[in-house]
Amino acid sequence: MGEDIAVTNFREYLRIKTVHPDPDYETAIEWLKKQAVDLNLEFNIVRFEPPNEFAVWLTWRGTNQSLKSILLNSHIDVVPVDPSQWNYDPFGAEKTPNGNIYARGSQDMKCVGVQYLEAIRKLKATGFVPLRNVHVSFVPDEEVGGFKGMNCFVKTPEFEALRVGFALDEGIANPDDSYHLFYGERAIWQFRVTAKGQTGHASILHENTAAEKIHKVINRLLSLRESEKARLKSLENPDLGDVTSVNMTMLGGGLQANVVPPELSAVFDIRITPHWTLDSMKKLLDETCANAGSDVTYKYIQHSNITAQTPVDDSNVWWTVFKGVTDEL
Repeated sequence: MGEDIAVTNFREYLRIKTVHPDPDYETAIEWLKKQAVDLNLEFNIVRFEPPNEFAVWLTWRGTNQSLKSILLNSHIDVVPVDPSQWNYDPFGAEKTPNGNIYARGSQDMKCVGVQYLEAIRKLKATGFVPLRNVHVSFVPDEEVGGFKGMNCFVKTPEFEALRVGFALDEGIANPDDSYHLFYGERAIWQFRVTAKGQTGHASILHENTAAEKIHKVINRLLSLRESEKARLKSLENPDLGDVTSVNMTMLGGGLQANVVPPELSAVFDIRITPHWTLDSMKKLLDETCANAGSDVTYKYIQHSNITAQTPVDDSNVWWTVFKGVTDEL
């Protein structure tokens, strides 16, 4: 029995090594061109001046060009992988007898990009033509902040010309027939805390060291992490979006084993729930650094200042239409 074309395309896409730090974007672009031809969709690409990247979008023309369009977005890139921790080749897209497919990016988020395309294939097979334009966009570098792809794209006349009225982005694969809709996004704050202090030989108990200061910062933020973990467990219907996640992701500094370092740093990734104000988070961060001692500062690596949520009530015409369709299904 032959494999469904949706599965074949998915596995082809997974085998393209769009993995950081050296993603193979050109092969992915060629694959997307092929999908556009197969589906009779318009292929578009805009490339930005280095060191920035590009954006690709496939367009399905609707019957009423005066209406705002729908944008279905996904990202091409995937996070690094340690093959020694896998039972399968991370880019082999091997399929087991029960249908499981193993590959880096299978859920985050190449499955969604393929789902968009295969949904269009099925609709086209029925003769359906959309009322408004549907654009399927594929962008690079989401896993490292989106600064070289989508951040550039939304500032271009090409993006403005799409006249986007409604967009769907990253979600999760769901094994049953329910529809999970995410209507808010936690604000991403990634930052490096740097502590400077007295240096000297490690045989002496120096005062005011960088290690003592960074230790206080780490303790305070990991204490917040523990309290949010406890709060998540206490919720009647736990949802990760209801809490703020805190993770320390990098440590840096030091000269050699017997020297007290003049500077140490720690990088944190914090995703702030929409139920908190960003001002309260900034106040906590400022106070944490101030209480750790002098010469303790932080610098943002990525900083979102938006906590907006899409209204999911009758005030939002897009929501009522979307919900109406899923209710009907």
